[in-house]
Amino acid sequence: MTAAPAPPAAPPKPTWDPRDPVRPLLRPTIRIRLTLLYGGMFLIAGILLLSIIYLLTAQALHAGNGVPIKLLPDSRVQLTDNSCAGLTSDLSADEANAALRACVSHQREIALDNLLRRSLFALLGLSIIAFAFGYAMAGRVLSPLGRITRTARQVAGSDLSRRIELDGPDDELKELSDTFDEMLDRLERAFTAQQRFVANASHELRTPLAINRTLLEVHLSDPGAPVELQQLGKTLLATNERSEQLVEGLLLLARSDNQVIERKPVDLAEVATRAVDQTRGEAEAKGVEIRGERGPATVQGNGVLLERIALNLVQNAVRYNVPDDGWVEVTTDTEGGQAVLVVSNTGPVVPAYEIDNLFEPFRRLRQERTGSDKGVGLGLSIARSVARAHGGRIIAEPREGGGLVMRVTLPV
Repeated sequence: MTAAPAPPAAPPKPTWDPRDPVRPLLRPTIRIRLTLLYGGMFLIAGILLLSIIYLLTAQALHAGNGVPIKLLPDSRVQLTDNSCAGLTSDLSADEANAALRACVSHQREIALDNLLRRSLFALLGLSIIAFAFGYAMAGRVLSPLGRITRTARQVAGSDLSRRIELDGPDDELKELSDTFDEMLDRLERAFTAQQRFVANASHELRTPLAINRTLLEVHLSDPGAPVELQQLGKTLLATNERSEQLVEGLLLLARSDNQVIERKPVDLAEVATRAVDQTRGEAEAKGVEIRGERGPATVQGNGVLLERIALNLVQNAVRYNVPDDGWVEVTTDTEGGQAVLVVSNTGPVVPAYEIDNLFEPFRRLRQERTGSDKGVGLGLSIARSVARAHGGRIIAEPREGGGLVMRVTLPV
């Protein structure tokens, strides 16, 4: 016998108890880290902006420090440049002072305009750098959340052996990942126990029922048995058969609640055709016509489980039909990137508010428990569970005039 695989290693535990209201004061929480990060970024950006403004102001003041006139030793005035067009040497004192004030004011306006323009360019450049740096740092801080999300998606695909095992400071994200890992451990143990139970129940429940059926069939094959015992044997055989159907339905319902891991190409048209062939004899006995065109619609999944969907829907459509001139239409097609199986039928009028109850185990129209010869009340529950396990869904709608329209959509 091969040794059982070792259980996965437990994830690292946090260094403090999450249930303890007294937490370490110096714990590097996300709030503290983000506060330090963005506070430091704001401080650095402010220092850079002040430095640039200081340099630009100094440059503007240096450019504006040039005096357009120079006093000569004999008290005469000489023009040093042509920046003041209105200032000439033949002006009176009042005219020269007015021209000088106008020239200085004009140069101040030019310097301020240059300072404003260059400051705007500097602010734009710093904003681009700040956004890029902030985006990169936010991605680095939030990268553990992406790791948690990816692990959660893998777990959603029934890979319960995956763990986050996040490294780094003992902050809120580390606490979240450790809690998530612990939850995955419990889920994996629960699913493993469920699979083990289903496997054991499959054997323990089928074996005595199979023995009972064999004994009853041997007893009924005896031609010398009294009529009363023959009738009792037939009744017990029908009860045993019903119990076998119930056990098979419960086991299939338990198995189909999990995601289908091993997938193969399956044509819904072929699956529906096999289901129709298996139900045709019962339909002819009830006077129900089965019709419909079944186009190719290939999906990735388990052929046995998908055939169970079609078989349950077609059987329900035949059994819950009108006594005269009833019909069942079974079609398959591909619409919008999805494979579609539609089973519609004539039958009694179904109120819209009772549609959801039909998918509950052991529930029928206006009935709470099983009690008829039409089945054990698990057909639609199994069909919905199998559809969900394949990533699809099943929708039931009341048909005008009576009956139902069952629509199964599966990803291709």
